[in-house]
Amino acid sequence: MTSHPYQPITHLRHVDLAVPDFAVQRAFYRDTWGLTEVANDSGIAFFAAEGSPEQYVVRIREDARKRMDLVAFGAASRADVDELAGRLLAAGVRPIADPADMDTPGGGYGFRFFDPDGRVVEVSAEVENRVHRKIEAREAIPVRLSHCVVNSENPERLRAFYEQHLGFRLSDTLFSHRMGDLMYFMRCNPHHHSFAIARGPHVSLHHASFEMRGLEEYMRGTGRALRAGTRLTWGPGRHLAGDNTFAYFHDPHGNTVEYTTELAVLEEDLWHPGRHDVDDPLTQDQWGTADPMSESIAKEQFNDPDVLFTAPPV
Repeated sequence: MTSHPYQPITHLRHVDLAVPDFAVQRAFYRDTWGLTEVANDSGIAFFAAEGSPEQYVVRIREDARKRMDLVAFGAASRADVDELAGRLLAAGVRPIADPADMDTPGGGYGFRFFDPDGRVVEVSAEVENRVHRKIEAREAIPVRLSHCVVNSENPERLRAFYEQHLGFRLSDTLFSHRMGDLMYFMRCNPHHHSFAIARGPHVSLHHASFEMRGLEEYMRGTGRALRAGTRLTWGPGRHLAGDNTFAYFHDPHGNTVEYTTELAVLEEDLWHPGRHDVDDPLTQDQWGTADPMSESIAKEQFNDPDVLFTAPPV
């Protein structure tokens, strides 16, 4: 009998951010970035992508300290949530809350824990699907949350944790002959990556990426953000690993957010992870339209050091 690897995670749900200037951040994600505010209560706002069944893909919370509150993933069932929680507890992973019914939009059943870097991870199931719609041609708003990338001082350790305990699989690696492995692209479904781990000077959010309908919508969204005065830090271009387009911006608090499209969908049984040298210009940008990757561009994605091993109040 064939033994299948443990794969409890089905997809990426949302990324939650805390910021001091709640009003400015809220206006950016609603008016400039193209998300739909679906709930707002006492300094917390939830934003959905019109093309996604997820209740929300970004949560903004007002706090004196800027931080990444958490990254949330989906599981297939309540039983899968319970099994994962039990496995993590047995492995000595530090829990935040036991599995329980959730009171966030869409409800569901989930729990939270700290990963080895000290960031908060949430896993949930049975969240009610949001009524969503097809994004029309030239409608330059996000279809869904594509992926989340984090910075880590020890990406090898973090990669091993997500592989061993959450069932993520390695899709590709970026490396440098001088600095070693720089980024691990991790998948939990056939999309090339839903999560990635970058080598950085401290633990923080690297970027959150939002998928557009196609190239036309990707360029129109990029143009809208530029016209609104949003700072473009890199792009537009097209990566080699994942074969997706990229345009990286800073939100009002310096978090990097990306418009992308056409992320590769893998035939998993036939896929072999590749190693891509960042000193090859085609690795970073197949088109050659973005500025060449440099130390200054890389620093734009370092973000501020995060608040670690401290759960958000909600």
